[in-house]
Amino acid sequence: MSVCPDTTLATAADTAATADVDPACTAAAPLPVLGRDVRVPLVTGGEVTYAALDYAASAPALQRVWDDVAAYAPYYGSVHRGAGYLSQLSTDLFENSRKTVAEFLGCREADQVVFTRSTTDSLNLLAGVLPADTRVFVFETEHHASLLPWEQRSDLTVTYLDAPGTPQQAVDTLEKALATREPYGPALVCVTGASNVTGELWPVRELAAAAHAHGARIVLDAAQLAPHHPVDIADLDVDWVAFSGHKLYAPFGAGVLAGRADWLQAAEPYLAGGGASRTVARREDGGVAVEWHTTAARHEAGSPNVIGVYAIASACKALTEAGFDTLVARERELIAKVRAGLAEVPEVKVLSLFGDDADRVGVLSFVVEGWNSSHFAAALSAEYGIGVRDGLFCAHPLVRTLLGSDPQDPGACGAPEGRGTSLNAIRVSFGAGTPDEHVERFVRAVGELVTDGARWSYRTEEGRCVPDRGAAV
Repeated sequence: MSVCPDTTLATAADTAATADVDPACTAAAPLPVLGRDVRVPLVTGGEVTYAALDYAASAPALQRVWDDVAAYAPYYGSVHRGAGYLSQLSTDLFENSRKTVAEFLGCREADQVVFTRSTTDSLNLLAGVLPADTRVFVFETEHHASLLPWEQRSDLTVTYLDAPGTPQQAVDTLEKALATREPYGPALVCVTGASNVTGELWPVRELAAAAHAHGARIVLDAAQLAPHHPVDIADLDVDWVAFSGHKLYAPFGAGVLAGRADWLQAAEPYLAGGGASRTVARREDGGVAVEWHTTAARHEAGSPNVIGVYAIASACKALTEAGFDTLVARERELIAKVRAGLAEVPEVKVLSLFGDDADRVGVLSFVVEGWNSSHFAAALSAEYGIGVRDGLFCAHPLVRTLLGSDPQDPGACGAPEGRGTSLNAIRVSFGAGTPDEHVERFVRAVGELVTDGARWSYRTEEGRCVPDRGAAV
């Protein structure tokens, strides 16, 4: 008879080697990640395995990524700069990683993959290469990484679109805005693939079609989408995709901007320096003449982060090999557990733009009636060993729209003034490495805190709610 082993701490190789294992069980196991066995102290005494439920901020490193990086580390060398063996090997690794990322994203033949530091860096790079007088359209619901870069150039006109109530309303709002733009010149639409606040999936393909129908281009912020769902540039018909390694289980300081090459090649380099320049010579007038690369290297000046880039490529391979169909199916089961558990607590309100039926990734934000969100998150950590996030999640306009509130002083720990009000929100997020027990513990903890209250006293320290030492309730 086949059985389902405890695969929480097992590696893929260990699991595959287990005798009489039902293949369906193996497919549904969480991917091995670093930190899966870390123990943390509780203020109430003892220790517990840490439940990392803040994937939307930074996902833990896949064990596969860590192992690949560790195996390469002794061979680390300069990229594009040396004749020695380690330099040549590192250069090949770097460029092969570019090919791996291009395949992962379904890039078109003429697309370029530029390595950056993060999603924020990628979108700032793109903002810098837009033709003069480009009109940018961005929903107020975006993360600050895709909401703010366009304001840094005085020659761009930015139109902020109101938060839509449905996916179709998002498409209609964009079409109306694009149809009335004057003068008719270059235009760019920036949109997220999955909200970092609600986890809801946006109608990317439909928004891309609307943009192109009106002569505009579109960039997809896939920071929250790529770790959970396949992202195919050609299939979605977007012009660029941006994402971060640290959200894709590769936290080594690298990011990606991939897509059409023409605006990238026509603009001045993002950074001036070695690597971006093909040739440099003195001019007769005493100045310097520079010929810049027309490849992705044009925007990759300086010594490349080969470790970070290789980590992203390793994560792309690991997710592809695991199969997104399997990963998505398992994540939907976790989402259903969390939503069902929160629905049983009347004091909990889950935040949403598109409604309960909207498809989403493993990201949910909520408020608890009568609780300061910082206090609630602190109690989850200190009393249950659960790591979530509270605040406005670098998406201030969206969270304030969902909460129906203006900016306020977060105040002290405990219930805010006026029962039923909330100053910010709590976010729980998970992914391919999350064991069932972590979300089950989270749901149980929410119910106990609401019903019984915190078992410890808390105080405000430097704007954060923290446990009082030795101050049990």
